[in-house]
Amino acid sequence: MKSLHLTRPHAIMMVGLPGSGKSFFASQFAEMFNAPYIDSLAIESKASDAAAASDLVAMMLAEIIKTGQTFIFEGNSDSRARRTEFARWARDKGYQPMLIWVQADQTTSLGRSLRAKTLTRDQFADAVRKFSPPHPHEKPVVISGRHTYASQAKVVLGRLSKDNRPTESLQTDRPLSGGGRSIMIR
Repeated sequence: MKSLHLTRPHAIMMVGLPGSGKSFFASQFAEMFNAPYIDSLAIESKASDAAAASDLVAMMLAEIIKTGQTFIFEGNSDSRARRTEFARWARDKGYQPMLIWVQADQTTSLGRSLRAKTLTRDQFADAVRKFSPPHPHEKPVVISGRHTYASQAKVVLGRLSKDNRPTESLQTDRPLSGGGRSIMIR
């Protein structure tokens, strides 16, 4: 489809429990708007070790940053400290950070994770324990992991368009009143 042409590029980080729908939304959104999508967990599964995976992710991010294009990143977003670090890094590179928090109840998320065979019950319970929900000051875009992609995308596009509106008001040379005349109503 079309690529996202924004005034300032965005570094979008997906946040949520395993099985909430982060990967589904991210891959659909990236496909629809020709945006690069980095799934660090997929990279980790193919890399020889965690250090190699981290190096590969860093190399990919460095190349994407050169393009100045909005991109989507998924992985290692379960802690507030990591999300803050990502946001700071994105701002330093000239990007507007955006968190998309995909919410789904734990039962739904667990069921999806077990069906996909990505996690065991114990691994899921550990992920839930480690997960730190975004704080309001992080200003996440919240979407439901149980809604359709179309409704999710509408919410995210609404925030992206809001982020790209001019902040200063438009000034005109014309007076606001009717040509300098006063009208009195009695």
